[in-house]
Amino acid sequence: LEQIRAAIQKAAPSATEAIKYGMPTFVLKGNLIHFAAYKNHIGIYPAPVAIEAFAKDFAPYKTSKGAVQLPIDKPMPLGLIAKVTRFRVKQMSEEVKPGKNKK
Repeated sequence: LEQIRAAIQKAAPSATEAIKYGMPTFVLKGNLIHFAAYKNHIGIYPAPVAIEAFAKDFAPYKTSKGAVQLPIDKPMPLGLIAKVTRFRVKQMSEEVKPGKNKK
């Protein structure tokens, strides 16, 4: 978990940390990415849009609409986690704020 936390911090240095839904969460204009440890895997929750955008990268892992399960007995794909985090940072910074006109 510390390695995942460090990879996310490095990829999103301006994000703040919080506990949301009982999980460590990085926040940047909203929830950026959550992660948590379970008996047989580490779950990361980068939002459905990131799961779709990185579907090929996540192919070796069990996924659902908004989650990826990374087996505990395999090396953590820290580079992929950082890449997904950078994608989410870019996405969050580009989102139009409520009440603003889209162009």
